[in-house]
Amino acid sequence: MTEPEAAHHGLSLATPLVFLGSAVLAVPLFRLFKLGAVIGYLAAGVAVGPSGLGLIGDPGAVLTLAELGVVLLLFIIGLELKPSRLWAMRRDIVGLGLSQVLLCGGVLAGLAVLAGLTWQAALIAGAGLALSSTAFAAPLMEDRNELASPYGQRAFSILLLQDLAIVPLLALVTVLSPVAAETGGTSGWRAGLAMVAATACVVLVGRYALNPMFKLLARSGAGEIMTAAALLVVLGAAALMQLAGLSMAMGAFLAGVLLAESRFRHELEANIEPFRGLLLGLFFIAVGMDIDLGLVASNAAVIGGAVVALMTVKTALIAGLARATGSDWQDALRIGTVLSQGGEFAFVLFAAAVSGRILPADTAAILTASVTFSLALTPLVFGLGQRLAARGAGETPDADFSTVNGNALIIGFGRFGQVISQILLARGVEITMIDHRVEAIDLAERYGFKIHYGDGTRLDILRAAGAGKAELVCVCVDDAEATLKIVDFCREQFPMAKLMVRSLDRNHSLALAGRDVDYHIRETFESAVKLGERALAALGTTERAAGDLIAEFRRRDAERFERQLVEGVYAGSDLLNIKSVDEPTQ
Repeated sequence: MTEPEAAHHGLSLATPLVFLGSAVLAVPLFRLFKLGAVIGYLAAGVAVGPSGLGLIGDPGAVLTLAELGVVLLLFIIGLELKPSRLWAMRRDIVGLGLSQVLLCGGVLAGLAVLAGLTWQAALIAGAGLALSSTAFAAPLMEDRNELASPYGQRAFSILLLQDLAIVPLLALVTVLSPVAAETGGTSGWRAGLAMVAATACVVLVGRYALNPMFKLLARSGAGEIMTAAALLVVLGAAALMQLAGLSMAMGAFLAGVLLAESRFRHELEANIEPFRGLLLGLFFIAVGMDIDLGLVASNAAVIGGAVVALMTVKTALIAGLARATGSDWQDALRIGTVLSQGGEFAFVLFAAAVSGRILPADTAAILTASVTFSLALTPLVFGLGQRLAARGAGETPDADFSTVNGNALIIGFGRFGQVISQILLARGVEITMIDHRVEAIDLAERYGFKIHYGDGTRLDILRAAGAGKAELVCVCVDDAEATLKIVDFCREQFPMAKLMVRSLDRNHSLALAGRDVDYHIRETFESAVKLGERALAALGTTERAAGDLIAEFRRRDAERFERQLVEGVYAGSDLLNIKSVDEPTQ
């Protein structure tokens, strides 16, 4: 079979070899020069695309497949967000996100009118350029372990709203299009009903069907089936949302959020991660392939001016909005620079506008090229913003946190925190430990531990110690009021971090149960239960009888705790006395 025939039958390996070879050559090279993997993928795309060596001639077809990388990225991000944490971000999603789209879209549309576009074309151009790229911004923050930081959460909130905004913006194209006016458009209420139905379907299936399904598949013991099921869930949710006119990425994100509390979350993330990395790299290569060097050369001044104007305006407006809504100026600058580019949804919007005869094809091509170059420049602009923010960070509070780089933060290095730290360190986890007691710090240093001095009840200390970047925060202080204060700070300011808390007693546990911590435990409970079990054995109770009694005790204690949450601390007193468990007959 000849190569063309093989290609026709889908058997040619030339295309994947080109992609893999270009990525393997370009990415390490660009990382070596500290330009980042994203720039490497873009450069590889330019090199193999129609404007370069011409090894691949249809960037559009590749981009369609590569968008699955963005879909998988949003699913994995969703897995890290419990619904309660997403709800905690609602003000930033609706308030800051909507303000950003409206303000940036309005200003950019005004500039487009000044550039000579009609008001309809300018409105679509401004709206499209107002959208940023989740595929670029999220990995940049993720690579620096800052997606869970305060600025990372606010930037991601804006990105979520932008992904939702593509739906009404595409509807706006239909409204403004002379083609739609001539042929008649799809009924608006029917389209809206389809979107609501698709969302409800994903929510219901995710809430009630997925966990039983994964439980059943796990019993089969076939690892490849779990991988196939994970991909089926992601792509199924994405396809359903796309069919209803919504974003594929939003469908995957919603599926991830619904599985965030599943016991299979880590298995799903591990199964999806390799596909996500490869397809996201393919997405960046496809964007690079779409750069038309001939168009760039003939319109270099226009495109250069458009890129500078776009990134300057968006950085200034987004940073100003973030500063006005509570971020310090360093975080505001980071948010502005990481979202300064145009986004992948602009390509979709501009293509729809050309089909609807709102945008001329040559204007859309220039806008698309401008967006692509803004994507390529984002790592450099973001890096500059990071350096400027770091220079202006000001005085460090009470302690030197310059060496902090752990992804787990332990607050309190007493007898409880010491045990936890040894377990995490044995697993190779990088941890940061803080305590406000000088004697504890001095004692720990004798054993080779590096403890930072700092009061965990101060928000500035928590930020300086890296709570905003931490995946895990363990609160191990021996003061109930201080613990609750730290928990409240973490839930409000760092909602994406997993929060595990030492409880001093039952009343303390009841207070923590209402604060949405990921896990809490009474410090003396497990040791007392273990000692009680040993005491039974010492008195001649058989192992089976002792185990049954301990299990009954745990069940009653858990039931009593649930009743106390609803009825008050004195509820469930009838559960305190356990009837004797008889010895089993032989």
